[in-house]
Amino acid sequence: MVGTNTQRKTNHMIQKKLISFLLFYIIFIQSVNSAENDIYKKIDLFGEVLEKINKEYVDEIDQSESMDSAINGLLQSLDPYSAYMSPETFKEMQTETSGEFGGLGIEVSMEAGVVKVISPIDDTPASKAGIKAGDYIVKINDTQVQGKSLSEAVDLMRGPVGSSIELTVRRIGKKKAIKFIIVREVIQIQSVKSDLLKNNIGYIRLTSFNDNSDKQIKKKIKEMESNQEIKAYILDLRNNPGGLLSQAIKITDFFLDNGEIVSTKSRKASENRKWFANEGDLTNGKTLVVLINYGSASASEIVAGALKDHKRAILLGENTFGKGSVQSIIPLQNKGAIRLTVAKYYLPSGKSISEVGVLPDIEINEMTEDFKIKSETDNQLNYAIKLLNG
Repeated sequence: MVGTNTQRKTNHMIQKKLISFLLFYIIFIQSVNSAENDIYKKIDLFGEVLEKINKEYVDEIDQSESMDSAINGLLQSLDPYSAYMSPETFKEMQTETSGEFGGLGIEVSMEAGVVKVISPIDDTPASKAGIKAGDYIVKINDTQVQGKSLSEAVDLMRGPVGSSIELTVRRIGKKKAIKFIIVREVIQIQSVKSDLLKNNIGYIRLTSFNDNSDKQIKKKIKEMESNQEIKAYILDLRNNPGGLLSQAIKITDFFLDNGEIVSTKSRKASENRKWFANEGDLTNGKTLVVLINYGSASASEIVAGALKDHKRAILLGENTFGKGSVQSIIPLQNKGAIRLTVAKYYLPSGKSISEVGVLPDIEINEMTEDFKIKSETDNQLNYAIKLLNG
């Protein structure tokens, strides 16, 4: 009798669990189906809207261009760095066009429907003309940027070497728009420059993170270290829009003996990664000042942020740009591609760079309108030199 009651209780518990599981399964399937139905309804709605536009809009439209714009709108709603590349744009990106097209020498993103300058690159037409990090390009020649995708705006800025272009920009703190006429050139970037400043201060300027930037910096440091009198270093990352993550890791490692440099976190936990420094500080622990500004982005922020977190460097200048994300180029069946944000960078402290950037330890803003890096008007560099000289 006792056995029978126990069996009944066991069967009852199994039934309850089975019913609970079935209810959960039904609710789950219904929610999935509901979500799928919502998506299909939205797709049907999109098709209906496109059909109405095609039939009723005042002017005849190119449906292919409309679809491209819709795809771009979807991607740009995610973040400023995700974008669609048509087959033509993707092919141009893959093909070496040195000497065929001229550039301005600016790194750009999209914000609020207009092109935002991340950074002008040293010694390029844009830099010489006076374009600054944070400028908003609202007009290219006679074409309004509002409503254009980033790739469309970039295409408008490209052109033959020697041809001119007029950019109309809005600058924070200025009431009126500023116009720049710039002549396109073949952009040849010298990513590393160096100098031995007064009182044996080693100055290294890094303008981008290219394939061989680490080799150039390593060579410069070794040359300076052969001078027994060298007492400190200044690493200048201002107006450096970034580049290769691998280069940022190697260059940070030159100034560290150990510890985490950077990590990336994505939607898939299996793809999360961490990078660590190897033993051996090339400068033997000498005092290091890192110069940063709003034009310091991406890889520059990784270097500056890691050195700050490890208390290895004093950061001087302005808050950085805040581009702390990883983009992948994903080819599509139509031979185009999408540039999609797939992960975010995190500093050793666990902080994300995205949108907030890296704060300087000592905030020094550009003082004059004619400010130029490594010139008499460079109050940030002058302050760093005074700081190191005590």
